[in-house]
Order: sequence, then C-alpha cells, then structure tokens
Amino acid sequence: MHQHERHQLIVERSRSQSRVEVAALAAELDVTPETIRRDLTVLERHGLVRRVHGGAIAIEKLAFEPTTQMRSEQRTAEKSAIAQRARELVPVDGSILLDAGTSTLALAHLLPTGGELTVVTNSLSIAQVVSTREDVALYLLGGRVRAKTLASVGSWSVDALRDIHVDVAFIGTNGLTLDEGLTTPDPSEASVKRAMVTVAQRVVVLADHSKIGVAHFSRFGRLSDVDTIVTDSGLDPETAAELEAHGPEVVRA
Repeated sequence: MHQHERHQLIVERSRSQSRVEVAALAAELDVTPETIRRDLTVLERHGLVRRVHGGAIAIEKLAFEPTTQMRSEQRTAEKSAIAQRARELVPVDGSILLDAGTSTLALAHLLPTGGELTVVTNSLSIAQVVSTREDVALYLLGGRVRAKTLASVGSWSVDALRDIHVDVAFIGTNGLTLDEGLTTPDPSEASVKRAMVTVAQRVVVLADHSKIGVAHFSRFGRLSDVDTIVTDSGLDPETAAELEAHGPEVVRA
C-alpha cells in the first residue's frame, strides 16, 4: 500500500471510529509502528487528525458530542469491565455521587446490596435504574435536562450540590489529558461536574481508553483533583504511568 493510500485509510478510520491506534494500524497495514507515527505526524500537519497517546482522532471529532444512545453502543465490553472494577470502590454503607454517563450507568446496575447506600445523581437514566432499589436512598438533582445526555444541568443542580458531601464521586469525562485535565464539550455539563468534584471526599473518574489523550472545550478539573482513574486494558502501561506521575492511581480493568 502506497503512502497516500495509507493516509486516506487512516483519516477514514479516524472519522468513523472514536480513535485509531498506532499498534492496530501497524498490524493491519503490515508496516512498523514508526511508519504509522510518521503518517500521523504528516496528517496532523495538514489538519486532518490530532495526535493523542497511542494513536490519533479526527479533528472533526473534537467538536462532536455523541448522544447517550450513541455512546451506549460504543465500547460496551470496556465499560462493563470498568464498572466491575469501580464497584469495588463503592462503600456498602455510605454516600456516593454518580455523574451522568454510560460508564457510570453501567456501574449503577452493579451497586452492592444489603447495606445502607445513599446515591446522588443528575442522570435520568441512572435514577431510573436505582429507583427500583429499596435498599438505596436516591436523590435526583434538579435543573434543565439536556436531551443529548439526559443529565440535569444549570444553577439548580450546582446550588443543590453546595449543600451536600459524599464519600465517593464517580465522574464521567469526554476527555482526559495531562495538560488540560478533565474536559467535556458543554459548559453547563462542566459546571455541574466541577461542583461534583468539590463535594466528594474521594473522586473516581471512569473513562475508557479512547477518552485519554483527548481534550474538549470545557475544563472541569485537573488530574490533581482525582484520586483514582478506572479505565480499561486498552490504555498502554506507559500512558498509565504518566498519569500516575501526576497524582491519581490508575486502575486498568
């Protein structure tokens, strides 16, 4: 395959998938990882992709926010594994905050039984799951509901969070980088996530590996705000070590 053919394939893949990986492309195209890295450098120079740890994403993906339905159909195996590991961090007795997101929704289905657990969430989807549990005290944050994420946002949500304290907050994120920290496309979502981070004794971020190395418009936290990142085995050990050097423990499910 000629260089221009590789470039066209890489751009098409980056646009149709959430992310392209150096190792996977090298194996598929029967070239060295170094060749793929050079290809990505050229494509980034032409404004067609953005380099991230271990691969690249299409430039157009930076401004795109998928709906909850779209996200629920992506990386289901990884999200299930993340939820299983995150469950180990849920206290049997105590209080937790579940941010809106598909990984946190997967965790909501796995909450431990037999204790006295209080759950606070801004997610209609999570509230629907948890509301059937007689052993869980559920508090749903009010506010404007965003159709894309089915999350309540705005001043009502932020004001309610000021008056509570939880043992653990499980936070979702659209992007996570060393320099930019935790980011999401929408400022109203970011304001609620930012408030969530401040009211928890312990902050746990749930993010599959495609979110790591990606930055979006609105920052809501730094790595120094996070105690634990639970991700999947698709994150390479080198990147995990880099993240841990900035503070949080990294758990690869």
